[in-house]
Amino acid sequence: MAGLKHIERSIATFISRNYGNVAEVGVGENPDSALLIQASGIPVLCTDSREVHPVLGLNIVQDDIFSPDLARFRDVDLIYSIRPHEEMILPLINLASQVDCDLLVYHLGFEGYRDGGELIDCGVILHRYHRSQKPSKSVF
Repeated sequence: MAGLKHIERSIATFISRNYGNVAEVGVGENPDSALLIQASGIPVLCTDSREVHPVLGLNIVQDDIFSPDLARFRDVDLIYSIRPHEEMILPLINLASQVDCDLLVYHLGFEGYRDGGELIDCGVILHRYHRSQKPSKSVF
């Protein structure tokens, strides 16, 4: 992880300071943020629609965002995704709404979905497309 990117580091720092149990959807071959979040003591569930090579210490499961296993996400207070395909955004919003947790998305470039959600500048721009109705770890 010596070559960690600014984006992944910024996202991990923000999430670690504001959430207590998280899931990354679409982890693919880039587990850097998840590893940093977990190293800060926050539990991280990583999912991807295809089988991903195991990463020591990370809980990575195969799960399809278009037909997710809701039970996997019941205890998270945040679902996040880094550079998801555009067609994944609405299913991510639906999942976050169903389990009542925040949803943060880091888009590639200047992409966005509909109104772009609530913008959060944590060194990079995150889009919060759903806000949980449950009390959070901290108010921001």
